[in-house]
Amino acid sequence: MLAGVFATGAGLGRTVGDPLEWAAAAAGDEQSSAAAPATHAAARPVSLAVPAIDVSARVKPVGEAPDGTIAVPPLSRHQETGWYDRGPVPGDPGPAIIVGHVDTKSGPSVFYHLGKLRAGDKIEVIRDDGSVVVFTVDSVERFAKDQFPADRIYGHDGPAELRLITCGGTFVGGRTGYEDNVIVFATFTTLRVGAAPQR
Repeated sequence: MLAGVFATGAGLGRTVGDPLEWAAAAAGDEQSSAAAPATHAAARPVSLAVPAIDVSARVKPVGEAPDGTIAVPPLSRHQETGWYDRGPVPGDPGPAIIVGHVDTKSGPSVFYHLGKLRAGDKIEVIRDDGSVVVFTVDSVERFAKDQFPADRIYGHDGPAELRLITCGGTFVGGRTGYEDNVIVFATFTTLRVGAAPQR
């Protein structure tokens, strides 16, 4: 267990945010949406492509970890990403969240090169109805864990956006893991409708 947490498990899960931060950042009744998966009209994400950093990965829903933070895929599937299913589906109004590990003891993980993305790079989210939601990177930013920008991450209102989140900075171990989070902020560009559903 400790070998798995050594690399990224504690670091990402601990800092992606928690219901208290969400409550402070979100308005109205959005706090209640952290308690259970939302009901989504849009098809759910099944895979993610980020050509600029050669990422092609499955997307699986994740909820909350036992400590109330966003859960992450298990380290046994560290090349997989996790869509936070208490938030918007990619392409729905508001910022959708997809998380992934940066590395493990055995080497790089799915979001190892996330910090190399630049404004203008494209991100594609393929959904289970075959549609593809394309986002354009606006910025790539790094935040100390005690300065996580919850007000820019959570919500169900506003334009369709995407947040890709992983760990970054110096590895310090313990419950903190890495010192920072690397966060990609991207906005909706287009929706391509597929001919057949993804299975």
